[in-house]
Amino acid sequence: MEDWALIRRLAAEEVPHAAIARRLGISRTTVIKAVKSDGPPKYERTPAVTSFVAVEARVRGLLADTPDMPATVIAERVGWTGSSSWFRDNVARIRPEYQPQDPADRIVWEAGDAAQCDLWFPPRKIQLENGTASLLPVLVITLAYSRFVLGRMIPTKTTEDLLLGSWLLLQQLGRVPRRLIWDNERGIGRGRTRSEGVPAFMGTLATRLVLLPPRDPESKGVVERRNGWFETSFMPGRSFASPQDFNEQFTDWLATANTRMVRTIQAKPCDRLEVDKQAMLGLPPVPPVVGWRSQVRLGRDYYVRVASNDYSVDPTAIGRTVQARADLDRVQVHLDGRLVADHP
Repeated sequence: MEDWALIRRLAAEEVPHAAIARRLGISRTTVIKAVKSDGPPKYERTPAVTSFVAVEARVRGLLADTPDMPATVIAERVGWTGSSSWFRDNVARIRPEYQPQDPADRIVWEAGDAAQCDLWFPPRKIQLENGTASLLPVLVITLAYSRFVLGRMIPTKTTEDLLLGSWLLLQQLGRVPRRLIWDNERGIGRGRTRSEGVPAFMGTLATRLVLLPPRDPESKGVVERRNGWFETSFMPGRSFASPQDFNEQFTDWLATANTRMVRTIQAKPCDRLEVDKQAMLGLPPVPPVVGWRSQVRLGRDYYVRVASNDYSVDPTAIGRTVQARADLDRVQVHLDGRLVADHP
């Protein structure tokens, strides 16, 4: 590299090629090539024929038919006996040529059409009634057209609490979007499978549940961006004495957050909310059946279990069949219509 630069400089000073060759101890031909070249010389290794070349055509044929075939299966099919890691590296190098493209289109949301639902886990443990602390989920519903956000902390991410939270937030909204969009949340459903109670809930609301396929962030990006916003704008500097305290602070903050300008729609969610709601469905005349419900014969230890927790019952009900019910706030147990237990 240094000789090439020196040759070019001396040639620019009109030093004869023969003189440059004598000075640097190189041939005159080398000097001429350096003067005529467009760039400095560089070493290029001649590509060697590797053992993968012998099976590459068969590998490409398998990938053309099945782009996601594991490299271990391909190695078995082509009879590979060499290094497995090196074979995987070569397959990974050529696999993108056979995988379908996944374009990310910009989605236009119509008024009243959809609400995106998600769970956000605040990065801070919340004090519970029994003195322990736990990370609790927050159910978030974001209206896709207006970007209006509703949210509430719930005890668990089980189907019972997810449906309870959804119904409570929809009651606050006063309307029902025509589609509720969820990721593959176990408590709601995955793929073509719906969790028990979910079809009846959606049927009562007359809305349609949409479960997104894997790797489809664009279809639920509105609510997921809000989750990141909560952690940077709502959480800093706050402390929470209980889940109820969290919900009160979060509700107050959302009342202000929904009045802020959203850059992507160039509007405030509160200003577009009425148009959004007018295009939605009304609340059902008969509310959906939601919550925890069980009927058990009370044992000698006079406790009933709800959501993996035990709650004490009046011992006079021992040996008799009681009905346990729970919503997002309270657990109650009845015996023949009489209240025999009431816990937060």
